[in-house]
Amino acid sequence: MLYSKIFGKTKKDSKKYDSANATLLIKGGFIDQVMAGTYTYLTLGLRVLNKIENIVREEINTIGSEILMPSIVPQELWAKTNRLETVDVLMKTTAANKLALAKNSSEYVLSPTHEEVVTPLAQKFNLSYKDFPFALYHIQTKFRNEPRVKSGLLRGREFRMKDLYSFHTTEKNLKEYYENSKKVYLKIFQRLGIGNDTVIALASGGSFTEDYSHEFQTICETGEDTLFFVKSTGIYYNREVAPSLAPPINNDEKMLERKDVEGKGIKGVDELARFLNIPIEKTTKTMIYEADDKRIIAAAVRGGYSINEDKLRKAVKCSVLKMASPETVKKVTGAEVGYAGILNLPKEVEIYIDESVNNRLNFECGANKTNYHSININFSRDLALPKEFYDIKMAKDGDLYPETKEKYEVKKAAEVGNIFPLYTKFTEAFDYKFIDQDGKERPVYMGCYGIGPSRIMGVIVEMLHDDKGILWPEAVAPFQVHLIGLDLKDETVRSKINNIYKNLEDKNIEVLYDDREGVNAGEKFSDADLIGIPVRLVVSKRTGEKVEYKKRNEKEARISSLEEVLKLLISN
Repeated sequence: MLYSKIFGKTKKDSKKYDSANATLLIKGGFIDQVMAGTYTYLTLGLRVLNKIENIVREEINTIGSEILMPSIVPQELWAKTNRLETVDVLMKTTAANKLALAKNSSEYVLSPTHEEVVTPLAQKFNLSYKDFPFALYHIQTKFRNEPRVKSGLLRGREFRMKDLYSFHTTEKNLKEYYENSKKVYLKIFQRLGIGNDTVIALASGGSFTEDYSHEFQTICETGEDTLFFVKSTGIYYNREVAPSLAPPINNDEKMLERKDVEGKGIKGVDELARFLNIPIEKTTKTMIYEADDKRIIAAAVRGGYSINEDKLRKAVKCSVLKMASPETVKKVTGAEVGYAGILNLPKEVEIYIDESVNNRLNFECGANKTNYHSININFSRDLALPKEFYDIKMAKDGDLYPETKEKYEVKKAAEVGNIFPLYTKFTEAFDYKFIDQDGKERPVYMGCYGIGPSRIMGVIVEMLHDDKGILWPEAVAPFQVHLIGLDLKDETVRSKINNIYKNLEDKNIEVLYDDREGVNAGEKFSDADLIGIPVRLVVSKRTGEKVEYKKRNEKEARISSLEEVLKLLISN
């Protein structure tokens, strides 16, 4: 391909964005921002995206059949699974003006995921035990109502996604397929050039299951996820599920007299600790929740921690938890929001106290009285020691792994894929059963498996770049070779480089030929470094009958014959 004819050129004057991938992909002419969280893939960018998706497709074809499902679907399907009102990133589409509304005023879900489509689809075709197991997948554009789009391709409102859904007659068969999918995913990431830095982390099963789900996380300093690694076991946990033991605090003091202290308008534990002149660890955060079965829950953690609502939901044994309304808080505590504590709560309130609250002397908690905080609280004297302490906090750096008491290694990472055991959540919603050998109806088990090709594109750039530009892995680079012609006004040089260009293409070597005249060598080299194609070839008066060969990730170039260069390129 001729660079002079390509749509989308480098834009070195483009501003610096909040992430390396957004900055370099826009400067390099790979993508163009339409608005926050949505991008046009230009010629170079689409070539990279297509290569990523083709690698994904080749491997997933070994365990699934490709289909293509629609982006807009009836709201009734989502109502059937009780997710229409509960998925907090769900988007819809409807007519945009009066003329269109006059034709059709219906509203549709703009799909972020496709369980609601694939389950009734499978139900139409596969009902006999002889049809199982089977798996269906597609690669499609998805939509999420992200509150804060950021980090370029890592978090957008529109993105590319590969969804795979598997269907099974037994839980055992589901788990066998599930484990095999991990191997397929790891092979994909190896082929994409990020396999050595990608790990499997335990993550939340959400409302689907009490089991862990599994995320494929690429270790990356600019990643937005935090992983907690247990060196002795080799297990990675996403922060949201990491079992956590708070490091002990110093308690070499006497038990003091309990007092209520007025502290009006204080916001946050940092400000509260300064006001009371105590360490943050001596403060206590108490939050009031309502469960879906109408129970009122009070949850408390040590200052400096936040409550992990997924852990709390599992401890409470409910499906959904939400923050209690100000009216409910006032009713059960007698105080406005911000002054709740674990002292003297009504008997109907269930109290869950994190283990970090234990083993402290003279700690603070809300006084359940507007504008007041109780200090010098102590278990056994002011509070009955609970029968059980829980782990309901979000883990943080410095925490210990409860089983071995070893300190976690904490790493930043970017999620590139995930897999979930869905069991019968969606098949039950659609009453999808199979007929066994005896003619009886049996439950269908499901799993879902996602990979984000557009997100992977962004992660690769975050991982593989230097101060000059991108360093694409060979498997996904837009071209194999960046051919640069200098002194192109010289007929001999132009003829020679045109022959080399044709020779490369005849041997099915993908080549981007910078054929621009009137552009100096420095600018062409700078563009080549920014674009990041693995091999740069230069032809000029200086190279004579030979070619300058340089790898993007190496400093030194060498002069070689075309035959030697072709051998190097073909061997790769």
